[in-house]
Amino acid sequence: MTQITVRPGGEADLRQAKDLLNDIIAAGGTTAITNPLSREDLGDWLMADPDKAIWHIAEDSDGNLLGFQWIGPWGDLPPEACEIGTFVKSGRTGLGIGSKLFEATKPAARGMGYRWIDAEIRADNTGGLAYYQSRGFEQYKRKENITLDDGTIVAKCLKRYIL
Repeated sequence: MTQITVRPGGEADLRQAKDLLNDIIAAGGTTAITNPLSREDLGDWLMADPDKAIWHIAEDSDGNLLGFQWIGPWGDLPPEACEIGTFVKSGRTGLGIGSKLFEATKPAARGMGYRWIDAEIRADNTGGLAYYQSRGFEQYKRKENITLDDGTIVAKCLKRYIL
């Protein structure tokens, strides 16, 4: 079994994170992001406000990125809430990577003063829905007819985790 280490993400992790996320985007069907991101775009998102956002990476003993998770302000969420995004390397889901990431994210969110975490998951992303449900997120809203950048129309399930 691969040993998984979790730590805060940084500038040096952006290339591997970009490659991992762009592979997920190219596969389609799980993320609302439809266009590949550059290293700079990803850095602007993940590291925009270090006082209100943090991201963690999961890596194996050789330093290969297995996944990452980000929390921070997003959209019209109130200041006591943060958004979450979780991305695990294609073919590596179900191995505990997301669980280990969330164990690092929860205390980080509390430490930044957040009271709850919001997750917006595509309704057709059964793996993502199961992941957040298994972490204790509860659905509080559903958005219908969301048009993604590529024209795909999806529904989104909004789930929250009370810290």
